[in-house]
This record gives sequence, C-alpha cells and structure tokens, in this order.
Amino acid sequence: MNLPNRITIARIFLIPVMMVFLLVDFNFYPNPIVWHSYQLPYNQLIAVIIFIIAASTDGIDGYLARKNNMVTNLGKLLDPLADKLLVAAILISLVEMGKCDSWIAIVIISREFAVTGLRQIALLDGKVVAASSWGKVKTVIQIVAIIAMLINNFPFVFLNIPFDIIATWAAGLITLYSGIDYFIKNKTLLNLSRS
Repeated sequence: MNLPNRITIARIFLIPVMMVFLLVDFNFYPNPIVWHSYQLPYNQLIAVIIFIIAASTDGIDGYLARKNNMVTNLGKLLDPLADKLLVAAILISLVEMGKCDSWIAIVIISREFAVTGLRQIALLDGKVVAASSWGKVKTVIQIVAIIAMLINNFPFVFLNIPFDIIATWAAGLITLYSGIDYFIKNKTLLNLSRS
C-alpha cells in the first residue's frame, strides 16, 4: 500500500477518535477554556484539532498520488469515501450537540451521496466527472463553517457576529448550488436531455 492510500486510511481512522472527543463527556478535566464570556471544553478543542488534521490530509494524499504517479483504484475509492465519512460524521455530531440545523446536514450529506452516484454512473459509461470549481468552493466553506461551529464562533462571539450561523447557511446554499450545477453539466449521463 502506497503512502497516499495510508494517509487516506489514517483520515478514516481519525473519524471515530474525533467523534469520541466530541460526544463523550470527559469528567477527568471538566473545566473548559474560559476567556471573558467565551467557553470551550477541552474535548471540543481536541476534536477540532483532529478535524483540521483530517481535513488537511485530503489535499495532501491527492497531491502526493498525482505528483508521484501513485494514483490507484483503491485510492480513487477511499479518498472520496473518507471525505464523505468525515463530513457526515462531524455534521451528525454537530446536530446532536445542537450546533447545526438538521436540514443543513441533510442537504450537505444528500448532495455528497447524489454526486457520488452521478460519478458512479459516469464510470459505468467510461467517463469521469471532474471536480468543479463550485465543488472546491463548497469544500472550503464547509470546512470553515464546521470549524466555526466547533470553536463556538471564536473570535466573532466577542463582536456579536453570528459568523458560525452565516458560514453554515453559506455552506448549505453553496453545497446545494454545486450539486445542481453537477447535474446540469452532466445531464446527458442521466438521459435527461432526451425527450
């Protein structure tokens, strides 16, 4: 197994670790980080660090695979799977914690599955659905929104700016738009252009 695939598998293994820190109430260190009116539990801080590490490995494994000519079928399968598992796991956890509206999580997760299905249909037809610029923007905004929710809107909480809510809505809307964009650009794969 090559290095990019090992990095991808490591990302998958980080997901349950992140969820444990996010969802389990650790009584061994109950005092949160407190600064004026801001509070952040230590387990939540550890979870956000794990999320940032996991999210950053997405670009690293793909870059290494392309640069060193190490692209494999296993990597093509695992990389998007790892991305979807990471985003779905964190969004479901944030819904359970009351930090994210369930409809936004449903929109984002549904879009990921729908585009994956579209890509599978394309592969059966011998075609590849390339990542769009909107898809890349969507990924960045999702990561920013998730981090903002995980760190309890720091530092915007001091300015009374609901950046976490704004970023979450932006992530939901751009995710929806990018999904529609994928289907419009690839409608021939679904025979939608024929009457």
